[in-house]
Amino acid sequence: MPTISIFYGIVIQMFWSEHAPPHFHALYAEYEVQINIHTLEVIKGELPKRALALVLEWASEHRMELMEDWELCTRRQTPNKISPLK
Repeated sequence: MPTISIFYGIVIQMFWSEHAPPHFHALYAEYEVQINIHTLEVIKGELPKRALALVLEWASEHRMELMEDWELCTRRQTPNKISPLK
């Protein structure tokens, strides 16, 4: 699973052959969550409240890039790196 961004100890990844809806994975310590790119809702899993807030802020800023990466992954191409949250 390619890593597309890392910030504040949070790792953002996307699988190459993933199922709909378009989403990404965020990992923080022993936690993992899947976030819907369109709605920014949690599909599965959990993160601590502060880590989730950071992930949602980042995703909101990079939604178009996340969709571009999703399209690349559906074609089994390597997704682009996305700038971390600053």
